[in-house]
Order: sequence, then structure tokens, then C-alpha cells
Amino acid sequence: MSLPIVAIIGSPNVGKSTIFNRFIGKRQSIVDDLPGVTRDRLYYDASWLNRDFKLVDTGGIEIANSPFQEQIRFQAEIAIAEADVILFIADGNKGITSDDRLVARILSKQNKPIVLAVNKIDNSNLVSNIYEFYELGLGEPFAMSAAHGIGVGDVLDKIVSLLPLKEKEEYEQAITFSFIGRPNVGKSSLFNAVLNENRSIVSNIEGTTRDTIDTAFIKGEDKFIAIDTAGLKKRGKIYEAIDKYAMLRALSAINRSEIALLVLDASTGIVEQDKHIAGLAFAEKKGIIVVVNKWDLRKDLNLTKESFKKEIQKQFLFISYAPIIFVSALTKEGLNNIFSSLKHVHEAYQKRISTSLLNKVINEAQEINPAPNFNGGRLNIYYVNEVKVSPPTFVFFVNNPKFVHFSYQRYLENSLRDSFELDGTPIDIIFRQRL
Repeated sequence: MSLPIVAIIGSPNVGKSTIFNRFIGKRQSIVDDLPGVTRDRLYYDASWLNRDFKLVDTGGIEIANSPFQEQIRFQAEIAIAEADVILFIADGNKGITSDDRLVARILSKQNKPIVLAVNKIDNSNLVSNIYEFYELGLGEPFAMSAAHGIGVGDVLDKIVSLLPLKEKEEYEQAITFSFIGRPNVGKSSLFNAVLNENRSIVSNIEGTTRDTIDTAFIKGEDKFIAIDTAGLKKRGKIYEAIDKYAMLRALSAINRSEIALLVLDASTGIVEQDKHIAGLAFAEKKGIIVVVNKWDLRKDLNLTKESFKKEIQKQFLFISYAPIIFVSALTKEGLNNIFSSLKHVHEAYQKRISTSLLNKVINEAQEINPAPNFNGGRLNIYYVNEVKVSPPTFVFFVNNPKFVHFSYQRYLENSLRDSFELDGTPIDIIFRQRL
């Protein structure tokens, strides 16, 4: 299930980062973190009042031609375009500035809910400072002090009240997937080829980013949601290099997918950016399938599946669990393998394993290959329990987590994969000391 996005926008030095840290510093807020693809954007998964959302921090927007302002402005505009709710921060001590007016003009063109928070209202004597901010025409301003925690709850309450509802329940059992990859590897062609197969389109679902439509469809007895990777459109010059811009597009698609299909181009081979994009899906703990496109050119390129697989396994060690399939969007060769792989990986991503069977496998693994001495002791595993799925997450209760050598953790992970067919899905293993 995709998370709605809340973008924090404002001019420099109004306290955006302090507010960001205050929000995620709440005990109930921070869940996971993922650095943005550029230095001026940061994503955190957060929650408030049992509503989950993704919080995005941005650089300050200003009129002055300061260093990196063009990049910062571009990044902020992407965050605004992605956002479901925009949190506009102003400085209550300075009053309305020309930079605030610039930000307000930018936001007024967006057909999105905006929460205006006037920061640095550190005591009751300063509350009257917020009234001039009505002039910006963005609705009622909220008085807050990020430094002291004043008004933070009221702002979060307002944000949560504006968050969009989750997708309709009938799509919750569907397998959600997207094609990700660098430009010109054939993502759009594959997307269209998959949807042109024999299937029944159910509906188009508005995505969380502008210009993105997700397509729900049925193939056979299975439900799918194909997440369009159409990127954000910006008039005029795109400032950033095309590789970073592509990564922004990939990140948006990955966030809303259960399974990311990493598309490689057989005609050009593997490049560094392929690994960077795969790393995004890996960091988000999504199921991954490697799809080698343009395989119809293999004869001209003198390629074999075996040689290409070996190169993929060598270059992508961190996703060695991902299945590899070979397709051609042009000739439709291998397209059915996409659906069978999606079903297989989705089953692994959602797999629940009985506690008794899980402990039997781990006990046998310990007997076959006992843990080595490490950090002054030998690991002893008393009990294992699967605590959640998407991805499968296992808690190992042990004598001392410090005794876990990385190679033995990898051995335990491989034992789980071999025993329970967990291809294509990441596995989380948590070691806790038994009290």
C-alpha cells in the first residue's frame, strides 16, 4: 500500500529542518529512513494518530541567486508535485518576507491542500504575530514553535485530516508492481506490452504523483496493479542530470510497489546506474525481479542467458536472491514469465511460516554448521519467530547478539531461503538477547 506524501516547503532559515526533526523525533513517528537521491531532499516514513505518511524535507526557496538555488528550487518543485499535502513554514519573528510571497505564489498554483504553519512563536506574547500571514491567502495560519514543541500536535492533526484515504479495498489483494530502470531500457514498452496481453482492465487509479495513473487489471484469476513510472514533467530546462532525474522517478514508483521489476538493457549491458536504481528498491525492502529486456537482439550481440546471468550475479551481489528473466517488449518473448515470477515473488514476500517449522529448520542449521566463536563467545539460538511479512521478518532470541558473525547471519538467511522458497524477497533478521 502506497503512503501519502507530506512535503515541507519554505524559505531558508524558517525552521523547516527543526520541524522535520521534531516530527520524526516523536516516539510514535519515525518508522524508517531513506536518504533522498539529492542532497536537498530527505524522505522519512512517519505516522501520527495511526495514519502513516511519507515526510519530505526540502531546501529553502528564495529570490536571491544564492549558491545551488536553482537546484534547490527544482527539488522543491518536485516535492510539491509529489505531495498530497504541503506544509508551508514561515518565520513568525520576521513577519511576511518577499521569499514567503514567492513561495506562496508557487503554492497558489497547486490544486493541493496546504497547511500554513508560522514557526518560532515561542511564547504567548508572540501569538498575535501570526495574523498578518492571512494576507498570503493560504488559509488559517497555525502558531507553532518547533524548538519548544508548541503547536506541533495541532499542525500534525490538521495534516492528518487532509491525507487522502487508501485505495479501495477491492485492490488490496492485488499484486502491485512497477518497472524501474535507467532511461531507454524499455520500461514504457514493457509496461504497454504487459497491458496489451489478454487481460481485463478493472480501472485506472490515481497515483500519488502528478501524471501517474496506476492500472488495475485481471489476468486469469489473478489481480494486478501496474504502477506507471511516468515521471514528473517540468517546463523548460531540467536542471539535474538525466540519471538523477530518472532515480527520482524510480523512487516514486518503488515507494508504491510491493515488487520492483528492475529492467536491464541486453543491448548495452550493465552500467553503474543500474546498480544505483536497484539499491533504491533494496533500501525500501521491496521484492525484486531482474528483467533483461531487448533479448531479441541476443543473436546480433552473441549473448547467452548463462553468460548474462553470471554477469548480473557478479554485479548485483546485494540482490542475489532476485530471479532473472529474459524478455522482449518488441516481440513479446517471455512476457508470461513476468506474471509467473510476480506471483512467485509476491507469495514469498507475503509468506507466513509456522513457528514450529521455522524452529526445526534453524535448529537443524545449527547442528549442521554450529556458529563460530566471535567477539568472545559463541552464538546460541534459543528460539525464532516470524513477526511480520512484506518482507518476512524474523526475530532470533539468542544468548548475545554481539556473538553474531556476518557470515553466520548470511548462512542463516540462506537456510531460510532454501527451506521456504523465499526467492525475490528481502529477509529481515533481528537478533535479540533472551532475558
